[in-house]
Amino acid sequence: MTQDKRQDEIKDQNATATSFVESVVGQTHNPDVLSCLANLSNDEVFTPPEVVNQMLDALPQKLFRDPKTTFLDPACKSGVFLREIAKRLIRGLENAIPDLSERLDHIYKKQLFGIAITELTSLVARRTLYCSLRADSEYSIANFDTHEGNIRFHPTDHQWVGGKCAICGAAEAEFGKKARRENKDNHAYEFIHHKNPQEIFNVKFDVIVGNPPYQLNDGGAQASASPLYDKFVEQAKKLNPRYLTMIIPARWYSGGKGLDKFRNIMINDRRFQELHDFPDTTDCFPGLNIRGGVCYFLWNSNHNDVCHIINHKGAIIIDEDYRSLHEEGCETFIRYNVAIKILRKVQTYKEATFEHLVSSRKPFGLATNFKEFTHTQTAENKVRLYRFGENGYVSRDNIIRNHSWIDQYKVFVPYASPGQDEYPHLILSKPIIGDPGTACTETYLLIGPFSSEKEALNASTYMRTRFFRFMLLLKKSTQHITKKVYEYVPEQNLSEEWNDEMLYDKYGLNTHEREFISTLVREL
Repeated sequence: MTQDKRQDEIKDQNATATSFVESVVGQTHNPDVLSCLANLSNDEVFTPPEVVNQMLDALPQKLFRDPKTTFLDPACKSGVFLREIAKRLIRGLENAIPDLSERLDHIYKKQLFGIAITELTSLVARRTLYCSLRADSEYSIANFDTHEGNIRFHPTDHQWVGGKCAICGAAEAEFGKKARRENKDNHAYEFIHHKNPQEIFNVKFDVIVGNPPYQLNDGGAQASASPLYDKFVEQAKKLNPRYLTMIIPARWYSGGKGLDKFRNIMINDRRFQELHDFPDTTDCFPGLNIRGGVCYFLWNSNHNDVCHIINHKGAIIIDEDYRSLHEEGCETFIRYNVAIKILRKVQTYKEATFEHLVSSRKPFGLATNFKEFTHTQTAENKVRLYRFGENGYVSRDNIIRNHSWIDQYKVFVPYASPGQDEYPHLILSKPIIGDPGTACTETYLLIGPFSSEKEALNASTYMRTRFFRFMLLLKKSTQHITKKVYEYVPEQNLSEEWNDEMLYDKYGLNTHEREFISTLVREL
């Protein structure tokens, strides 16, 4: 090749690189398709670019001016995290690596790494980052020797034990050999199924970022699913990065299925530097409803102090504070900073909690799909049955347990919370007075029983207050409102009727605290 031809080739390469850089850093008009990708499911959620940049803004920006900083996304889907990091590095390394082609080659080959969650998302992520489905293509921004570049997808197997994966809890019936025969993804994510994740790239990562898969069907009843995001967080920590930032569901705040251990680890880890809380999922993922909301955090390996906790509502910050994730006397994480102050005031009274008045699931032993009832009362079916849909009548012989409750006053309240998670929220559906001669299916929990109709009515009135439902909200992280969720609600003297003003005065809530409750809890 002549010197002149070589000079022309270098000019062409620089022109291509310049055009690419202008496009990705916003110097030319280039509508961002990643901002309007549809989510695959509630388990595989594409992260909007603006949310990614909020997360990256929390990192020390000097990381993007250091040519030695390495980044890993262990759950690549659209490739948006790596693309947004690339844009910052392209700008940040201008002085360190002035030549644009050399700078791009260095960034893509030595600083950015990803592990895709499926073969499809590996292609999408490569197209996003390298501008080509193949990293070794002539159209690729970086010149790799392999088609995958630094974004890999290597099929991995589950470790089946008793019909479930010992690593992630996936159901063998759904993700085992049958899935392979039908050419489906088995969702055995390499990052969490690899015994030694540091061997995947043999690179020491400074920053791990991402939005991991949230859950997988575990073969239990009623489309039961096991959480996955906790396993990505813990596996990422094993790599000992300097910084870790991920966006995950907020259900871990209260623990629950498969999350109690993870919650305890999280609230006792003082390396969490920031936590951004979004009770309404649509503030991060428009059109998506993940019950309990979402959060993203910044974990700093050198941090050993309180956490900066920021509560978001829409586009505004409604409150922020510096405090420990582990509040003394609380086994859960309380998401709202103002709520901590309210809870402390309530707990100074050292009252019994409402929890002991709440039944467990299936208070009479009848499942939601119980069918042995009639729509009208008969000589045999005299007990009025509250159930999902139209109420009916059932025989006392059909009642499996708690027969004595049938002829007592009680309150029925739906086990599932109403509507979406946007605020102000009802939190709880309207309680129903259960007269003597009534029972319910699993659709409801039972409050009581009570010795008189007056006590049942006063209990129902108390449950309708904003104060009651706010205290309930402190432990509510999913659609289901279990007995345990009532743990922070103080019991009252139910021989008298209660309203919000009486309760606010009793516990000494100031104007700001009262108004804060109103912003979260709608009048019932």
